[in-house]
Amino acid sequence: MFIQTESTPNPATLKFLPGLTVLENGTADFPSAEGAEKSPLASRLFTVGGVTGVFFGRDFITITKNDTIDWEHVKPALLGLIMEHFQSGKPVMLDNDLGSGHAEHSGEDSVIVGQIKELLDSRVRPAVAQDGGDITFYGFERGVVYLQMQGACAGCPSSTMTLKMGIENLLRHYIPEVTEVRPVAV
Repeated sequence: MFIQTESTPNPATLKFLPGLTVLENGTADFPSAEGAEKSPLASRLFTVGGVTGVFFGRDFITITKNDTIDWEHVKPALLGLIMEHFQSGKPVMLDNDLGSGHAEHSGEDSVIVGQIKELLDSRVRPAVAQDGGDITFYGFERGVVYLQMQGACAGCPSSTMTLKMGIENLLRHYIPEVTEVRPVAV
């Protein structure tokens, strides 16, 4: 098994490409070790000193480390754990009910929210996955779209620019009711 790695716009996050399907559907975000028990792989990755976040996409894993450790010191251990896990045949997730990642929304704005989610799924999320992350709908209130950034996007220095110049302009162009896009920290 050969695992490729790619840098991401976030210097604290590295993208690992095992050459296999990681998740059949959806994504899984573990911004801390708490909650990682739903994933045998994420739990193991958090045992490596300095790991602060794990994110799973369809065919990739992004891992975030703290600033006090260099990638040269943790990358070999992470590659070894990923390889061992996939060779063991164990599941990546114990519960595969991941859904779309978007928050539910009902009410008078449900048509607008449906349009927002469709644009995110068709135009934004595929591009963001290339950088090792994901962006999901969190809420819509009085023209403001709230989005949750995950994986390499969470804490990325260029994330504000991506939100304001890219996603906000796209949504405002197609959906006049959208006036602003803001990130949420969960």
